[in-house]
Amino acid sequence: MRRHDLRAKAVQAIYQIEVGKSSAQEAVRHVFEDEESATDADRTYVARLVEGTVAALPEIDGILKERVQGWRLDRIARVDLAILRLAVFELLYEWDVDVATIADEAVELAKQYSTEESGRFVNGVLSRVIPLAHERRAAARS
Repeated sequence: MRRHDLRAKAVQAIYQIEVGKSSAQEAVRHVFEDEESATDADRTYVARLVEGTVAALPEIDGILKERVQGWRLDRIARVDLAILRLAVFELLYEWDVDVATIADEAVELAKQYSTEESGRFVNGVLSRVIPLAHERRAAARS
């Protein structure tokens, strides 16, 4: 599967965890139930994204609270929040993926699964997170 599709699966699992109170493992298993073309590597990648996002949730939500202007996290659409949480996790911890790619993917997922306005909203929030991602990536390289 393409990375875009795998990110979509991760967003679905993160959403399911938030709304359905599933465990990360249950949510990942559920999003792959009818996906016969998924490989073990696909499942492992999505599990890493979902489990990493869940593990870093206090940090991620703290970062989002500081950068979401005029919104409380509990007022953001659950789909948009799942997309933002995944993107922030990737920005902070998935350094093999380029920052611009992560942001572009998040905006596309918001447009695909939410609304056109959500794409702009997600882009605006991530534009305020990206400087932190660049700082952390630079510090890790030094």
